[in-house]
Amino acid sequence: MTGKKVLVVDDDPDILDVITMILESQSYQVVVAHDGIECLDRLSAEKPDLVILDLLMPKMDGFAVYKELKTPRWSKYRDMPILILSSVREEASRRRYELETGQELSVDNYVEKPILPNVLLDCVEKLLKRKQRV
Repeated sequence: MTGKKVLVVDDDPDILDVITMILESQSYQVVVAHDGIECLDRLSAEKPDLVILDLLMPKMDGFAVYKELKTPRWSKYRDMPILILSSVREEASRRRYELETGQELSVDNYVEKPILPNVLLDCVEKLLKRKQRV
């Protein structure tokens, strides 16, 4: 599973550093973005195998990124796994997204911060394996 590219999107530099260190320790290539606008730019340029996405960010939040990725313009990324990593409780996030968009927040995995390194690596590995089977 090594050598896979992961895009980590979070506005907290400390979280970006920690997640980068954890993933790079297992030979993942890590690309970072600090907000949703940068995320979409990096997505086009880097074509990652997986996105780890925070929800609460400036400029364009994770909810808006997720909604944008569901549009036809981004259809080539439809099968790309998304792991939501947020300090917001999962039920609250799902409810907010549903109320704002009328759609279900159907991400591949949702983990609340803080996350243990082994849990993060386990989630990433499972999502990438699932993607290979599709």
